Amino acid sequence: MTNFNGLKRFGAGLIVASSLVMAGHSAQAQELSQEHLAAARSAISALKSTDQFDAVIPAAAEQLKTELIRSNADLQEVISATIDEEALKIVPRRSDLEREAAQIYAKAFTQAELTAISDFYNSAPGKKLIDNGPLVTRELNKSAEIWSSGVARDLAQNVNTALQEKIGARPKVTGDDATETVPAPKP
Repeated sequence: MTNFNGLKRFGAGLIVASSLVMAGHSAQAQELSQEHLAAARSAISALKSTDQFDAVIPAAAEQLKTELIRSNADLQEVISATIDEEALKIVPRRSDLEREAAQIYAKAFTQAELTAISDFYNSAPGKKLIDNGPLVTRELNKSAEIWSSGVARDLAQNVNTALQEKIGARPKVTGDDATETVPAPKP
């Protein structure tokens, strides 16, 4: 389940990143007021929409360190120091993502809608939804799996019973993908 959640987060991040790239290259320019963009930034902050990208620069730096040190173990100290220095120089580019995200939200929602989103997600119930949402979703998915298995089982049983009454002995679904022949009732 953890791997699946990791893949979902990666997929969601990839979709958002792709959206940001596409929005940045959009041929259709849309004038947005500073107030509208401020409302978008407030909603993004309340939703924690871009928080998942905070680890991008540190993760890229660590990956680069691993690759370079693996090939040049004798230069470990200079490689680590250089990567750390260069990573710190790139940190200000994080604001580029926030700017692009604000543009995307502002194009998708009106200023009033963004204000309402921000107000809700900054309220106690909104914060609780953000904090407990993943747990609630996980529990709901577990319940839905159990429910759907029960529905499928009951449907198969009901259909087998109904068909047996209508046509007699035929192969029957037993629930574990095996079949069993049931004798027809004697007339």
